[in-house]
Amino acid sequence: MNTNNALILENVKANWQDKKAIHSLTPFTLLDYPDKTACILWFAGCNMKCDYCYNPEIVFGKGQLSFSEIFSFLKTRRNLLDAVVLSGGECLIHQNIIPFVTTIKEMGFLVKMDTNGSKPKVLYSLLNQNLIDYVAMDFKGPKVKFEKIAHLDAYSSFKECLKLLVDSNSIPFEIRTTYHSSLLNPDDIMMMLDDLCDSGYTNSLYIQNYRNYQDTIKPLPDSSALHPKDFSPNMTKIIFR
Repeated sequence: MNTNNALILENVKANWQDKKAIHSLTPFTLLDYPDKTACILWFAGCNMKCDYCYNPEIVFGKGQLSFSEIFSFLKTRRNLLDAVVLSGGECLIHQNIIPFVTTIKEMGFLVKMDTNGSKPKVLYSLLNQNLIDYVAMDFKGPKVKFEKIAHLDAYSSFKECLKLLVDSNSIPFEIRTTYHSSLLNPDDIMMMLDDLCDSGYTNSLYIQNYRNYQDTIKPLPDSSALHPKDFSPNMTKIIFR
């Protein structure tokens, strides 16, 4: 191999840790990883632009923290935190996510990943290498409304990610939906539940009602909240948060 080329490859390998992909850091949470103490890394950027997104500053913002800065922080949290939550934005769109997660695992932390389900190839690699311990994946809406809500034609990618998680049988995962009454209705939720069931998903669909008066990507009218009373009394597959 040409020695100049070898030097370039070494520099590329060394410099990925200097990339600033993380918008901000929440140093401690008891809410985002079930039964674990964790920190949250908010990745800058997202390939979806959902109108109701609460994090426009993250979706359209730039990274403020480098991977190396995160590693320095995590070294101080060994034996204090159980896990690292990768959120955003969308963490799976970042080029160096696999070596980043590999290093976090080598440091002894569990990894939970929040994803919009648009990157099945990356998810496959992470699952295949046993690099993630818990996944929370967004289900934007039924097939006929998915692209309108997400502003990305990614329904088939979501279904591919869902199949990967269902077939893995190795890690716990959950599916969740943000509900805004101008975008979804109870019939849509039932269609989504049927879709999940047909895909082999046997757990609950977690629903978060849109919180009015929030700064979002696009101004939206007030949403009428969805309630358990909107469904059959014996409907056990929906959990509200």
